[in-house]
Amino acid sequence: MRQEFKRSYKFAFITSLFITLFVTTLNLFYQYAYFEIDFPSMVIITIAVFVFSFLIIQLRIELFIYRRIKFLFDKVSLLESTNLEEQPVMTDMRTLTREIEKFAEGKKVEIEALKIRENYRKEFMGNVSHELKTPLFTVQGYILTLLDGAVKDKKLRNKYLERASKGVDRLIYIVSDLDMITRLEAGNLHVKKTKFDIVELIEEVFDLMEMKAHKKNISLTLDMDYENPIYVFADKEKIQQVLTNLVVNSIKYGKEGGTTEVSIESLIKSKIIVRVTDNGEGIRKEHIPRLFERFFRVDKSGSRKEGGSGLGLSIVKHIIEAHKEKIYVESDFGVGSEFSFTLEGVKEPA
Repeated sequence: MRQEFKRSYKFAFITSLFITLFVTTLNLFYQYAYFEIDFPSMVIITIAVFVFSFLIIQLRIELFIYRRIKFLFDKVSLLESTNLEEQPVMTDMRTLTREIEKFAEGKKVEIEALKIRENYRKEFMGNVSHELKTPLFTVQGYILTLLDGAVKDKKLRNKYLERASKGVDRLIYIVSDLDMITRLEAGNLHVKKTKFDIVELIEEVFDLMEMKAHKKNISLTLDMDYENPIYVFADKEKIQQVLTNLVVNSIKYGKEGGTTEVSIESLIKSKIIVRVTDNGEGIRKEHIPRLFERFFRVDKSGSRKEGGSGLGLSIVKHIIEAHKEKIYVESDFGVGSEFSFTLEGVKEPA
């Protein structure tokens, strides 16, 4: 089978051939002019010149490529040093070009990812600044007004102090959510799984949200009467927060006189799925991929009137993922939305 020379070997071979021809020709003319031509010695000299030239040129090429390219590799981390030590010196320019192109493509992807992260960081910092600035300025305004003399008016003083207190509560709420999501993302918030009745927990959340739902005349219901308890194995406190955040969102974006319905279904392998469905305004398709981002709001003006930290869905996602479970969202704009998540069910002995 014909073996193809690498480009560097071809270069060394052809160059050595030219040198050999040149030296042989000079030697031939020299012997012809001054001596008798000694063909055996000519053949030996020709072979020796060719072999010597080929080896020297090939060695020099390898050293040149190794030193120069390795220097570039070290500078830009093109290849790991272990790869250079374990593999033979790369003298195939085609292979080297492919490696460089592969490196360039990888770096391009890394740069694009870094740009996305940088834009996300800027957006996040802007959102944090905005969320904190609004209640801070509110509290500052009321305090300054009191310091300017309003404190002497007992009725006005109590009114402004109550409003300032609400502003402080909102600040605490935002900082608390930020602290929780930071710990969730860092993996420092561990879930403490216990066995509990998910139906009972849903009803508790309905009781807590009853007044909020009543303001918009929204009904909080289960899809059916669950005569028997449905037990799950999860962190009860955190699942309560998940349900609370989802129900609050359904009320916030629900329509007047609407409904928020929670259903529980059994899945395979002892899994259950909890669905929170509303018939509110729904979510546009282009917004769905970003729903679980920190501070992302579909309707910035409307949601701000309703309050909240803008971290609710992000916290929900991290809590569910901390349980090694999945969360899903389906929505038709103008029709309503459904958020669902899985949990590990516990089968009761018959």
